[in-house]
Amino acid sequence: MPEYIPGTCNIGAGEIRRRQVVALVGAIFSLISLVGMFLASAPRGARFGIFLPLAVASIGWVQSRKKFCLAYGFMGTFNFGKLGQLSRVADSASKSADRKTALSILVQSLLIAGALTLIVVALPL
Repeated sequence: MPEYIPGTCNIGAGEIRRRQVVALVGAIFSLISLVGMFLASAPRGARFGIFLPLAVASIGWVQSRKKFCLAYGFMGTFNFGKLGQLSRVADSASKSADRKTALSILVQSLLIAGALTLIVVALPL
């Protein structure tokens, strides 16, 4: 059974599944946005609007792959039980490791969303 490992793993199977759903929803909204931009012949500047759904998708995807919730990492909590049943991280060294990982996940996710956004902006729609 998985367990809390500071800076490495702070969510169990149910929470991971929730992040996978968020990633899927973000990807679907991104695809819908892309199709809408194509159909509307959106100008290049308007295409930057796809960043938000891409960010949602990438944040959900990175969290599910790393088995680590960035919000829980910033809050000093973790969950391996029922959804919403949070436990507190006990010591400051673990909280510090979690915050570092949470920040890393946020940066990675935003870089992924930014790169994908630039690809969409560059597309010859």
